[in-house]
Amino acid sequence: MAAVEIGAGKSARRGYGLDELAIVPSRRTRDADVVDLSWLLDAYRFDLPVLAGPSDAVVSPATAAAISDLGGLAVLDLEGLWTRYEDPEPLIEELAGSPADELGGRLRALYAEPVRAELVVERIRALSATGAVTAGALSPARAAELAPAVLEADLDVLVVQGTVVSAEHVTRGEAPLDLRQFIRQLDLPVLVGGCASSHAALHLMRTGAVGVLVGTGLGRSGAADDVLGIGVPDATAIADAAGARTRHLEETGVYVQVIAAGGLATSADVAKALACGADAVMLGPALASAEEAPGRGRFWDGAAAHPTLPRVAPPLAPPPAAGASLKELFVGPARAADGRTNLFGALRTTLAACGYASVREFHKAELVVSAAAGGDPARVASA
Repeated sequence: MAAVEIGAGKSARRGYGLDELAIVPSRRTRDADVVDLSWLLDAYRFDLPVLAGPSDAVVSPATAAAISDLGGLAVLDLEGLWTRYEDPEPLIEELAGSPADELGGRLRALYAEPVRAELVVERIRALSATGAVTAGALSPARAAELAPAVLEADLDVLVVQGTVVSAEHVTRGEAPLDLRQFIRQLDLPVLVGGCASSHAALHLMRTGAVGVLVGTGLGRSGAADDVLGIGVPDATAIADAAGARTRHLEETGVYVQVIAAGGLATSADVAKALACGADAVMLGPALASAEEAPGRGRFWDGAAAHPTLPRVAPPLAPPPAAGASLKELFVGPARAADGRTNLFGALRTTLAACGYASVREFHKAELVVSAAAGGDPARVASA
């Protein structure tokens, strides 16, 4: 992609957001009921290509089991309130009802309580008892420390997630997490991220991870930009990671999953992310408005509770409809024509209308950039 000159001493690539793209229907259509949305992550098969992101406002052991029943995978925050307190539900209720100007301070106070390894084990085992595939998230800073508890509890899938995660980290202090060595020592599949460039994605793939998370925050697209000034528009970041996946596959014969983990909010966002090359999506605020969600319409994650530099203001989730259930959010029926409910029923219809039988085939979809959104109206290929 040609660079744009910013000034005499600096140039930049043009990046594209999902809202700047549209999917071009092909010459073929098919019935929606023959479209296969299933997704394979290591040895685990899921009916829907979706992960619920690690947020205490969205994922509790109860909602994780419900999301599993619907065909998705929910990721429990193993450094959240569930592993800091014996009974976190009253505290989550308090946060859900806190005034917006007080929420940040209360989050930091509650998350100052240390994570307890025995509670990590207890929560994973409780979730496993429901029959769901168990997934939990750790930050790179705590992954090595809490890995023994994760292994003791027989976690199925580990997510090592931060605003930006790298395969190489330079430090003057304690030795950083060596992702390659860490993953090789574990006998379970590991997802890592976020990342936002082809180069970074390729390095993460070479660590042995089964999937990489693309994006710098669940709260919204470019959430880290307001504080840190970093981020890449979602469509460009996903397409770059998909290109890295192709290169890694050619080099090793190993296919690594690309998971879009930015601020996806609508069924159109989901469809465009997959057309850009993602194998699945990770959702946060889009699920926070579900009637079962612990946060009761409010969304926050670990980045909002950072003790000295909170990077995501805890927003209210955009409500799709009052009292919509997780089932309505995932598979409908939709309550309005706004793309915020029946996310995967809409995705199935998109694939059918464009003639694709599976998500992997959908990676071949042709895209156009909208001139109205400020982009080049020339057609671009997602592959």
